[in-house]
Amino acid sequence: MLMCADRNGDSGTMDAAQAELLKQAMAYETARKAPPEGFPAFSDIPAGRYVDSDFLALERELMWKRAWLYACHADQIPEPGSWMLVRSTGSPILVVRDLQGGFRAFYNTCQHRGAPLVKEDSGQSRGFICGYHGWSYTLEGRLTAVRDRRDFVDLDFACRSLKAVRCETIGNLIFINEDAEAQPLMAHLGPMADELGQYALDQLRFVESRSYDVPCNVKVLLDAFLEVYHLKSIHVDTVDRFLDHKGMTITLWPKGHSRMITPNRRPDWTDPGTRGMPKIETVTEIPRDNNVSYHIFPNFVMPPSDSGIPLLQFWPVADNRCRVVSTWIAPDYDPADPHPRWEQRTANWERILYEDLQFAPQIQESIESPGFRGMPLNYQERRIYHWHEELDRRIGANRVPPALAVKPVLDPWVVR
Repeated sequence: MLMCADRNGDSGTMDAAQAELLKQAMAYETARKAPPEGFPAFSDIPAGRYVDSDFLALERELMWKRAWLYACHADQIPEPGSWMLVRSTGSPILVVRDLQGGFRAFYNTCQHRGAPLVKEDSGQSRGFICGYHGWSYTLEGRLTAVRDRRDFVDLDFACRSLKAVRCETIGNLIFINEDAEAQPLMAHLGPMADELGQYALDQLRFVESRSYDVPCNVKVLLDAFLEVYHLKSIHVDTVDRFLDHKGMTITLWPKGHSRMITPNRRPDWTDPGTRGMPKIETVTEIPRDNNVSYHIFPNFVMPPSDSGIPLLQFWPVADNRCRVVSTWIAPDYDPADPHPRWEQRTANWERILYEDLQFAPQIQESIESPGFRGMPLNYQERRIYHWHEELDRRIGANRVPPALAVKPVLDPWVVR
């Protein structure tokens, strides 16, 4: 019996030995007649975790505000002085490229009386001037001037810098974290960090970003991208035609992160919509020849290919509303002269997204009814259970209402 993808350690580099183990794992998954020996039974995920307003408030306070969250691509703030205003975390945060070309983030909050420094979504400047009373700051967040300084008694400029937000990168991908004590991003990713190196993320260019507002709890849609159990119902005429969901294998990593690998139905299949497009030459065999999807807890999903990578983020807007943001990055992309396949490729991707989004409002209506008592997840859906276990760890066992807690059972199946 093979359980290597869940239980045995892997190097994270996807060398030849690891690729062979993953091939064996996919073959095992295809042939198995039941979950692996010793795999635990899951308790139901309580319904209240999706609809209870008090629980969802805890989730927002103690998880979303303390997580590494994707903010933007470096190409979106391309020059010193470029900035973007990010509101998806629930706080208005300025992501800035400073005069040295580095990246910083600050709350969009003047340290005088809290007015916003910028009102547009993006821009270019050599600093920030509050439009309310004229306080001025550098791109590094230092206070440099105040109007009518003579009227302030003992105003210490050094104590009035903009409040910084943690800002770190994976290649050209910029992440932010409102928790000042958070573990550094790359250390936080653990075994995933080395594996992401093959995608040359520091060389991939920004292609486009689109957002979709959906009337459902954010987890309703996020869950759909953590499993392939739904392919034969929702994606009958698209991805189910070439993906073999029964061969899907999963690696659970610490801190809620995970990887899912779904083999193609035909080993020699290649996406005809990508033929002739520039390639990421360093991508290894498994992600080149199969459908791989990474999940960075809590809301970042990345299913890479060797010719372009979609980045998905799932953001809560309200208890029963969310926003899905879909961003594409790719090798050798030239916005002035894009490859002719890009228009059709993004249209195909959007079609697949809509297949997931279309059903979400009806799911929300159903889970708000007395008919929804909880979720009995199966072995294929273990990434969802892993997500909920991590959520309880982030909130803290002492703060999760006992009736809404998830029993932690997956630790022996987490790869470290």
